Amino acid sequence: MVTKLSHTSLLVSDQDKAYDFYVKKLGFSVHTDATMDNGFRWLTVTAPEAPDHEIILFPATSKTNGFDQDVRDALQLLLDKGVMGAGVLQTNDCRATYEELKAKGVHFKSEPKEQFYGIECIVTDGCGNWFSMTQPKQ
Repeated sequence: MVTKLSHTSLLVSDQDKAYDFYVKKLGFSVHTDATMDNGFRWLTVTAPEAPDHEIILFPATSKTNGFDQDVRDALQLLLDKGVMGAGVLQTNDCRATYEELKAKGVHFKSEPKEQFYGIECIVTDGCGNWFSMTQPKQ
């Protein structure tokens, strides 16, 4: 029986840049940062309130990731265009978090706006992914 989803991969164009965004700007914790024998860097982070769910910052365009060149090129195109929608980042105060992250240099596609499900803005990680950052409605 499957009991939970323990890891989720985010394809990123640059692991160092992703590290900066997720750890230094969002405040996630590094769970694992190790280099394998073939040079592949296994980098996982966890959100403050989800320490048992590792997010793999997967190097989509690295020659050590197991993908062939055609796949790496296709992923690079998608990441360069910033079209990899990755999910929802939940916050207790969308407007305050927006201002805090904006002051840290985080790029947003939209400002906080009231939606039927709460307050939402769209944030990018600078590595090809965008997220809904949402304060759920009470």
